Amino acid sequence: MLLPVALLLLGALTAVVAPRLLARADWPEREPVVALWAWQCVVAGVLMCCALSMTLSAAAAWQAVRGHVFAPAPHDVVDAYALGAGGSWAPATAVALALGGVWTAAMLTREIARARARRRKRRSELLLRAPLLPGEEPGADRLVVLEGERPDAWWLPGTAPQLVITTAALRRLKGRQLDAVLAHEQGHAQARHDWLLHCSGALATGFPQVPVFAAFRDEMHRLVELAADDVASRRFGRLTIALALIELNEDRGVFGPCPTPQAHVPQRVHRLLSARPRLTAARRLRLTAAAALVPVIPLLVTFVPGLRALG
Repeated sequence: MLLPVALLLLGALTAVVAPRLLARADWPEREPVVALWAWQCVVAGVLMCCALSMTLSAAAAWQAVRGHVFAPAPHDVVDAYALGAGGSWAPATAVALALGGVWTAAMLTREIARARARRRKRRSELLLRAPLLPGEEPGADRLVVLEGERPDAWWLPGTAPQLVITTAALRRLKGRQLDAVLAHEQGHAQARHDWLLHCSGALATGFPQVPVFAAFRDEMHRLVELAADDVASRRFGRLTIALALIELNEDRGVFGPCPTPQAHVPQRVHRLLSARPRLTAARRLRLTAAAALVPVIPLLVTFVPGLRALG
């Protein structure tokens, strides 16, 4: 039975080719939301190949699994998959892939637990620096102003999400720049970008030797910022959000010659000021549909023997 091997090879091919195609393309910066979708489809396709290969390998290795997977299928369909010819590699493949799935779930659980712990810590620190007034309930205000000499603003997700901004940022941000920063952070919250970062971080941490997962994590961090920039720029203009980014980051050395952890900020400002036009709606639709095919192809490959037997 070669279908599980073919699915693993398809997954490996997708993991190698798709990130390179996305890296060479010029449209992800112009359409970060479409690029986010494309990356999710690529990773979903890789995981789909592994899951289907695990299922078929387990069906070939153990009669009990085969009975559940192919319970409603006619005998001709079962015979088409040649499950009895699995050999000794089928149990090992099924167990290895199953352990990989359990490890992925464990890494995602750990990532979410750590994120919640960090969020609780930041909320506790926030209450210390900005204590509640008498009669005020926690989370009642969506905007919290902190006394601070460093210009900064961030969104604190949770059941009662809040935008936190320092007094130094209020002094620096002029006109509608504060509204643009608020729209940027609200764009993160409305699109639930935190979940994308959790999932990509869990895969990259759990499988550090797999390049596609590391690239997925890095691109998620970059693209969610570009997508939130676009949300703000559509409401307040590209120049407004670009100037707000400069005001918030110019004292951190990000615009100097030495690289910093916020080295992506100058690239975001340049992108906003260059004002490259968006893709046409038809091309966005074609790209979205093409990306959606990536996780569908493993399903089609899996069903080919059965469809042939029925046809």
